[in-house]
Amino acid sequence: MVDFRRYTVSIDYDRRLYKQDIVGSMAHAKMLAKQGIISQEDSDKITQGLKSIELEIIEETFPWDPTLEDLHMNIERRLHDLIGAAAGRLHTARSRNDQVALDLRLYTKTTIVDLVRGLRGVQSALVDLADKYSGVVMPGYTHVQRAQPILFPHHMLAYFEMFQRDVGRFEDCYKRTDVMPLGSGALAGVAYQTDREFLAAELGFSRISANSMDAVSDRDFVVEFLAAASTCMMHLSRLSEELVLWSSGEFGFIRLTDEFTTGSSIMPQKRNPDFAELARGKTGRVYGDLMGMLTTLKGLPLTYNRDMQEDKEGFFDAADTLATTLDVFKAMLPGMQLNEVRVSSLAGESQMLATDLADYLVGKGMPFREAHGIMRQLSRRCDDDNVSLQELPLAEYKKMSDLFTEDVYDITAESSAAARDNYGGTAPARVAAALQEAKKVLETTDNGF
Repeated sequence: MVDFRRYTVSIDYDRRLYKQDIVGSMAHAKMLAKQGIISQEDSDKITQGLKSIELEIIEETFPWDPTLEDLHMNIERRLHDLIGAAAGRLHTARSRNDQVALDLRLYTKTTIVDLVRGLRGVQSALVDLADKYSGVVMPGYTHVQRAQPILFPHHMLAYFEMFQRDVGRFEDCYKRTDVMPLGSGALAGVAYQTDREFLAAELGFSRISANSMDAVSDRDFVVEFLAAASTCMMHLSRLSEELVLWSSGEFGFIRLTDEFTTGSSIMPQKRNPDFAELARGKTGRVYGDLMGMLTTLKGLPLTYNRDMQEDKEGFFDAADTLATTLDVFKAMLPGMQLNEVRVSSLAGESQMLATDLADYLVGKGMPFREAHGIMRQLSRRCDDDNVSLQELPLAEYKKMSDLFTEDVYDITAESSAAARDNYGGTAPARVAAALQEAKKVLETTDNGF
């Protein structure tokens, strides 16, 4: 016969919140004694019992009982076994509704701090790569077509900026997570003179919730966390896509270490970028975690509903997936080798200097649209004849405009990059300044909030 009680059990996954649950309960017991709601003796017994329970969980000797459904009831039952009747006083002025909201907020705050540290590690790896290959010119792309020459560090710093925005999103999420819900009771508050400000200080919250109904039913911070995680995974997936392309024979831009590639069961020559591909694939599951949470919440009336038990598995999955992916990239990027000769040789090919040549004509007085049209025709001629613009005879240039002279051949991939000498551009001096600014960000940041 099917045991339908298993359908409601959450202990298999919510036990991850045990540290937060114990910390919250100890603070609550301390507050109850401070306010004279329970005796100091009972508060001390509760605290000692909770410390013993934490040690049991750490040492994996705790007697988990799935018939008690969740983490909170398991701890409460074990506390009663250890200290007797005093355990029954712990739940005074508290509901499981505000208790679980507290636990999840505490856990989310810790998780955000850890993920930001992981992001800083990836950013540091990108900065090191930018430093290592600081003077290398490479093709820049639009539509996966060679477009204009850029500096390799400029490309790496583009991802630094993406991850910097991710840091900002997680920091913003932290601010809205940093609200202490304990004291809201089941939904209406509690009938005791509790000290919520004391609890907030004890538990490291910057403020307390303003509305008890909202406090027990709010999971916006989970949605916001999952949205930030999804955006971060999207950025990692974009980087993964480039690593996959760049490591292919068709591009040949980079070589990843053997540790982060795998062979084929039948083709001995293969070096598949499986870690990058998996990061790209795992992005979809984090998106799914976000959509699952949004869908769970969309039809819930106030206040707490059992549907909200579904807030944790997707959260844990997204947090674990992102944390592991960041760890992979922190380890994988430092070993990446850039094929400097190849990327540099391609930087001036495929008519990538066409825009610079149009600007050359503009500098001699021609309207840009006219110059653009001339270079479009010359680029097509080069494509038809399978030559580069640099290989085109001066006579062919002069057929299009007498403004072309021998100095047209002074335009190179390096001069093209150097010409983009405005803030945010790929000129060497601008990129060097951006690299220094990135290093400054890493040196001065406080990852502990």
